[in-house]
Amino acid sequence: MAAQEGKGSVRKSNKMIVKTSLNNPFAVQWSPLEQANTHFILEALKEVMKKIDFRKVEARRKKKPRSRKKQDQEKCTSKLQDENETAKTKKHGWTNQNIRNQLAIGINEVTKALEKNELLLVLVCKSAKPIMMTSHIILLSASRAVPAGQVPRLSETIGPVLGLTSILALGFKKNTDAFAEVTKVIIPRIPSLDVPWIIPCGNEQPQVSEDTDLTDLELALHMESEPEECSPSHKRKRLDSNKLTSPDVTLQALKVKKIVPNPSKARKLPKTKKRISK
Repeated sequence: MAAQEGKGSVRKSNKMIVKTSLNNPFAVQWSPLEQANTHFILEALKEVMKKIDFRKVEARRKKKPRSRKKQDQEKCTSKLQDENETAKTKKHGWTNQNIRNQLAIGINEVTKALEKNELLLVLVCKSAKPIMMTSHIILLSASRAVPAGQVPRLSETIGPVLGLTSILALGFKKNTDAFAEVTKVIIPRIPSLDVPWIIPCGNEQPQVSEDTDLTDLELALHMESEPEECSPSHKRKRLDSNKLTSPDVTLQALKVKKIVPNPSKARKLPKTKKRISK
């Protein structure tokens, strides 16, 4: 019996891997757009693009023959054909570069234009996956007070009109002339973005009552946050942070309610110098 017990293998119990995850109460999402408004926005954009005749033209290049003899023979004929086809064929690229400069097409161009505060309106396609590709546009547009909305079927309807395979984001710049009338009609139909820590100037901020008792730590933090004399480096940082937000938007002030120490946290002792053995 002892020999049989020795031969058998002991099964080790697998350790349960536990990962703690917290739900974020400040999860930012796109505000839903009504179906009637989506249809109106898509039809208005299609009419304007067709009226202006703005699209991207891609000329298909002919493959060169591999043999050298055929190349020499077709050189003479190709020159005559090119002269006749130049009048018929259209140029490669956008039909109007001036109108192209008034738009920001794609997620990268829209983010750069929002950082520079150059956009008047932002439209994002709902089919963009994963959601993290366009979630940062909500915060950028809300901090700049730029109306932004998630429009379904934007890439399917506007993409073929512009001659593109897909359009995940479309931004209209402030200096636009061709799309000035369309943006005025579309902006009222787009719902406002709900960001908890950004308050528009029209809304009143909650005022703190004077009867509330502040702890010594909160008073110290309050005194440190507003020093009388600041170094020039701190002033530059404040000026740079003010440029990020629009004058129509104010950030909600943070307040420390209560600080609870962690008694289970083990403090690390200072490392002592090792004695050198002679």
